[in-house]
Parts: sequence; structure tokens; C-alpha cells
Amino acid sequence: MICVVGLGYVGLPLAIAFAKAGEEVIGFDVNQNRINTLKQSIDYTNELSGEELKSAAIQYTDNPEDISKANFIIVAVPTPITDSKVPDLKYMRSASEVVGKHMSKGSIVVYESTVYPGVTEDVCRPILEKASGMNCGTDFKIGYSPERINPGDKEHTVDKIIKVVSGMDSESTNKIAEVYSRVVKAGIFKAASIKTAEAAKVIENVQRDLNIALMNELSIIFDTMDIEITAVLEAAGTKWNFHKYHPGLVGGHCIGVDPYYLTHRAKELGYHPQIILAGRNINDNMHKFYAEKIIKKLIKCGRKILGAKVLVMGMTFKPNVADYRNSRVKHLIEELKAYGVEVLGCDPLIGDDIVKKEFGIKNYKFEEAFSAADFAVITALHDCFKEVVDKIPEERLFLIK
Repeated sequence: MICVVGLGYVGLPLAIAFAKAGEEVIGFDVNQNRINTLKQSIDYTNELSGEELKSAAIQYTDNPEDISKANFIIVAVPTPITDSKVPDLKYMRSASEVVGKHMSKGSIVVYESTVYPGVTEDVCRPILEKASGMNCGTDFKIGYSPERINPGDKEHTVDKIIKVVSGMDSESTNKIAEVYSRVVKAGIFKAASIKTAEAAKVIENVQRDLNIALMNELSIIFDTMDIEITAVLEAAGTKWNFHKYHPGLVGGHCIGVDPYYLTHRAKELGYHPQIILAGRNINDNMHKFYAEKIIKKLIKCGRKILGAKVLVMGMTFKPNVADYRNSRVKHLIEELKAYGVEVLGCDPLIGDDIVKKEFGIKNYKFEEAFSAADFAVITALHDCFKEVVDKIPEERLFLIK
């Protein structure tokens, strides 16, 4: 039996995949509301439909004692950063303690959360041993298999992405590979070690972060030259080996967070990363660049800045997902407010209470808000916005692509 600990954007699709493959699956989460809604076939992340949930026989539970029924345990919990931009491993620690207290002898515990190299063996393993009173290697084994799920992506699903796996020894690696191969048809890659697999995952996001940072810096440079960055990228993209990335606000739980895990560990070991942190600095401050461009366009179309009403459309970290974690739109809103602008919100993918709590503005329907607004800014071009974009005069619109 397989137990998935953590039923968020990563854990739930994985649990569903195993259940559809005929495996007995326990889905554990400490959030009682999450468990209750899943039992009603409701996924408030909107990643899975009610029909998909109904078709998968999963035992959803918030009772940690149920973990003992499984002999293969997958931990997929968040790994955020603190306000000081250092790794926050509280969920990894607490999950490890819960699993350790309730796992059975002979279990394999596999972590999927993105971490810096060493967390699985140096942080989680001792917690599992202490909580269980068992010895790792003889009584249970551990492994790491990095998640590669892309929220909102219906093409690159769990079964279609090559799965990197690693175990503490060849026996556990082979077992982990065999279990995942039951649902992953794209193939299994056995990493040389747990630390290798951890490192591979974190640099996937570091690479994307740096490429986007380059596009953002180019966007700033070309703006001073009065050259449109999208036109430049379109022309450069005609060459076969040009890598196609685009500028924009870089948020979300992965790209805007994971590089700090690697840089934190590097600094602990005495090396101060330069390129990675430079890219992070550029991406973390793009809201200031865009806010200034919005203000300039407001002035150009004859609007007074103080008290101007600006409608911000789309507050999630990317289009067509309900995930607002680490959305840089929040910082853009704060920057516009600092100029004296009144900001109105519009995002049908997230609740009014969330918009008010997380972004500090009221969530409106488009028709109501735009009739009162002087200007519109599209920060996440959801499909539902595309039909109204043409209704907005060009001089009253700014699109962050």
C-alpha cells in the first residue's frame, strides 16, 4: 500500500495516478478541511476535476495512524522560504516526525519536495529515526524523487514526465524505480545518489530563473532605447539555437523560491554565489520597473496619478491557475499604491476573501471594475480575460507578458 503525505499541487495528482493504476492509496494531510473537501470530490486548487477525483479510490485521512498501513510512503509537502529568504524546513521536519511516529518496520520513505542537497539524509533521516525508534538502513529505508509537476499544465502530467529516482542504496533505488514505473510511462532515471537527485531538481528551477532574469534585464535595457522587447525576441527567435524565454514577474512556489535553497547551502559551505543571486535580485525587483512604466503611460494618456484608479487583472503567479503563492503581483500593487494610485482587483480564479487578505484590495467583476477604472493592467492573462481584452482601448491598457 502507498501513502502520500501532503495533498497539494504535487501530492494529490500523484495519489490519483497511483490509484488509477490499481494501487491501494492512502492520502494523508493535516488540513482537515482539505480532507473533507476531497472526500466530496472537490479540489480547490482546480488541478483535478470532480470526475477525476470520483474515479480514484483513495482513502483520504487526517489520522496519522493510517500511515502505518502503508509500506511505501511519499512525502510531498511545501518547502517555502522565510521573509529573510532562507529555507524554511518546518513542513519537512513536521512531516518527518509524523511519518516516523507511525510508519511500519520495513517501509521506504521517499521525499519529493524541492530542497538543497543533503536535506533528506542530514535533516529528515535523523528525525525519522528518533521518532520511530528504528534504524535507517536496517528497519526502514529512505529515498528522494523530485517532483516535476507544473500547475495548470494538462500536457506534461505525472505519467508523461521522466521520473528521477534515488535511494540510500541500490536495493532501495531499484524498489523506488519499480514503484514509480507503475504510473510513469515516460521512463525512470536512476540518479547516482540522493544528493545528486536533490541537486538536479533545484538547478532545474535555477536555470529557468536565470534565463528569465536575462530577459528581464534585456527588457530594461531595450526600454531605455525605446525598443520593444517582444519584437526583439521575435526576431532573435528565428535562429534555431536561440532559447525562447520571456520577461515578466517571476513568482510561484518554485522558480522564485528554490534558488534560495541552493544559495543558502552554498553560503553555509563558504561560497557566496554571484550569478544566481544577481538573477534573483533582477527578478525580485521587476515590479518596480513595471510600476514605473504604468505610471508613465498613465501620465501620457492625461490621467492624474494621485487617486487614479488602476484595475489589476490576474493576481495568481501565472495564467490559468488558482495558485497565488509568492505572486509578485502583490508587490506591484504595493508599488502602485506608493505612487498614490487606487488599485482595484479582478481575478475570477481566486476568492474575494483571499484577494482582500493576501493582496489588500477588493476583487471585482471585470465589467463593474473597468467602468470605474482609468487604466487596466493585465498581470496574468487568464483565458477568461482574452474575450474582454479587445474591449479595452490600447491607451488604457498595459499587458505584462
